[in-house]
Amino acid sequence: MFTLPIPGALAFAVFLTIWFTVLFAILPIGVRSQAEVGEVVPGSEPGAPSSPRLWMKAGLTTLVSIVVFVVLVMILRVLG
Repeated sequence: MFTLPIPGALAFAVFLTIWFTVLFAILPIGVRSQAEVGEVVPGSEPGAPSSPRLWMKAGLTTLVSIVVFVVLVMILRVLG
């Protein structure tokens, strides 16, 4: 059976830290403002994203975070 080289609560905290770090790196990718698209909604900021695609970015963030976390666990198993 596979066991983590760190306690479960710490593993969860590390995963969340990785997840939010990756999220902040992925958020600006492919963002176009309403002004760039030419569809400014009345009463909104022209620099606001026209289509932020947050669910797609959350999914991509999760996939990248899982890969980074698995690599980290493998490194900890080898070193530890």
